[in-house]
Amino acid sequence: MPKRISLRSSWCSTWRSLLCAVLVVASSAGCGANRNVLPAATNQPDRYLFDRGNSDLMMERWTNAREYFQQIVDNYPQSPVRPDAKLGLGDSFLGEGTSGSLVYATNEYREFLQFYPTHARADYAQYKLAMTHFRQMRAPERDQTETRDALREFDVFFERYPMSPLTPEVRKNWRIARDRLSEASFRVGFYYHRARWYPGAIDRFKEILRDDPAYTGRDAVYFYLAESLTRADKKAEALPYLDRLVKEFDQSEFREEAVKRMEVLKTQ
Repeated sequence: MPKRISLRSSWCSTWRSLLCAVLVVASSAGCGANRNVLPAATNQPDRYLFDRGNSDLMMERWTNAREYFQQIVDNYPQSPVRPDAKLGLGDSFLGEGTSGSLVYATNEYREFLQFYPTHARADYAQYKLAMTHFRQMRAPERDQTETRDALREFDVFFERYPMSPLTPEVRKNWRIARDRLSEASFRVGFYYHRARWYPGAIDRFKEILRDDPAYTGRDAVYFYLAESLTRADKKAEALPYLDRLVKEFDQSEFREEAVKRMEVLKTQ
């Protein structure tokens, strides 16, 4: 008898666990379905969906936000908030930030610019399109395809929207991307310098100064360019670069050594 009661108790416990699991699944499905059900008294369903999408976007609930925005894009082609919903889709993918979602973000911003080229927020779409590549930039020693793509899209922004209020922010990120590209070139030049192939190092360092004269790490370029020129027996050409380093960079880690090298070169 005790054994039978124990088995029955075990069976009841298992049944209750299964029932609870079914209820949880049903509840979860119901919550997801609620995003597709509009309140009966809603006079502006597109606006309701847009506000809910923005709320989830602010809370970084990327999937939920996309569901609301996608409903507007698919079901309300004449809605005045449809363009903004299209941007919301792009923002949700960009915010998620995975390699796959960034590809979708790129597509959403490109489609926005294709469908709404004169929209008031076209500058925003172009900026965010650049940022989909910016977010995928790799370390300086790695392939720089995404960095170049980001710079290309930033340049399109500057060309098309010179008066955009977003310009200061765009310029800041453009500088970061341009520095990344110049840093990649510098590392190649530095490798040539250490390998004692000074002609290759000189060409690469001069290329950086020509293509990106505002590179924030150019103090290192000045120093190693001067070093390479000196070791290539072109001391007269080296001196002006050391002079520029000393004049342009008060806090450079290379400044003190540059001053010493200048004194030596002048005596020679």
